[in-house]
Amino acid sequence: MFKAFVMKQMSLSETDFMLSKDLRFSESDLLYFRSVIKRLRTNEPFQYIHGRTEFYGLELIIDERALIPRPETEELVDWILESMDKNGEYKVIDICSGSGCIALAIKSILVNSKVEGWELSDKALELIKENQTLTGLEIDRVKMDALSDGYPAQDNFYHVIVSNPPYIPNIERSRMHANVLDFEPGMALFVEDADPFIFYNAIAKEAFDLLVDNGWLYFEIHEDFEGEMIECFKSHGFVNIELRKDLQGRSRMMRGQRVSSRHE
Repeated sequence: MFKAFVMKQMSLSETDFMLSKDLRFSESDLLYFRSVIKRLRTNEPFQYIHGRTEFYGLELIIDERALIPRPETEELVDWILESMDKNGEYKVIDICSGSGCIALAIKSILVNSKVEGWELSDKALELIKENQTLTGLEIDRVKMDALSDGYPAQDNFYHVIVSNPPYIPNIERSRMHANVLDFEPGMALFVEDADPFIFYNAIAKEAFDLLVDNGWLYFEIHEDFEGEMIECFKSHGFVNIELRKDLQGRSRMMRGQRVSSRHE
């Protein structure tokens, strides 16, 4: 882990670092390393201190403006892409986009597709813009509250809608690690205990009308709510509902398909 900070401070590539046998640190370098150690001792996430993270082969800027991308979210992106033609021209929305990691990862593979990142937080939208610049990938940023009535998009237009929304009930705060609770944005993590599916229901309701026939809605889900999420998909008209477990064997991803209008 500390190697990354040395490389960043000394402006070294991985190869340069491996070939360096006699690194010399200045006083300013040592001060920087001391500050890193001090921040690590407060449980601040490594990624926030470093200011960069890797996601699906992309280097992204990351800080307190958005959640740190998790490995299971990379698995969700894999699932989406495995059934799509890499040369196809699709319309995709990533709702609750955060750092833009899902939208940018999809765009990096589906280069001919139109990809949108929807996000409520102005700070997160700024971060998405910075990551667009860093990666050189062009996606459309849309300021949008996922819980609002009526989404600013065209009906029967999108092939894929994906979301990793807030889904952790407040009651679970006591089980969370300090590096998450003290540093990552709570608005992207927690929902009220009385209605933990509020985002899923709001997004599924709107997504059904926005998707083309045979289009798919993908969610990252809470591992304990598999049954409830199946009912959520069904109640909003989706069929061909599938669950996928992550590499740890946890129920973390689900998708459903729109095959006809709700009234047919």
